[in-house]
Amino acid sequence: MRVLVFFDLPTGTKQEKKQYIRFRKYLLDNGYEMLQYSVYCRITGNRDEAEKYIAHLQMNLPRDGQVRSLLITELQYEQMKILLGSPTISEKKVKDRELLVL
Repeated sequence: MRVLVFFDLPTGTKQEKKQYIRFRKYLLDNGYEMLQYSVYCRITGNRDEAEKYIAHLQMNLPRDGQVRSLLITELQYEQMKILLGSPTISEKKVKDRELLVL
């Protein structure tokens, strides 16, 4: 399962910038990886674990702006097409890691 987080936060004032930085740091400290600006992703073991991360995310939301989350399966994530740019380092690692059955 993957948890995708999309956000659009105001950064006009010093306080808003502080909230933006705090929220972004929260995401990074909790295992989310930036896919592109304001889009972060985290791998979870199953739906229950993903729901726990979303509940924890809801307790750490900034005051203003918009934040959305989306749960998708690994199969759905693998079907994403990169139209411009290149995969992140961790995407390359996960894709290269094939299941080896002995």
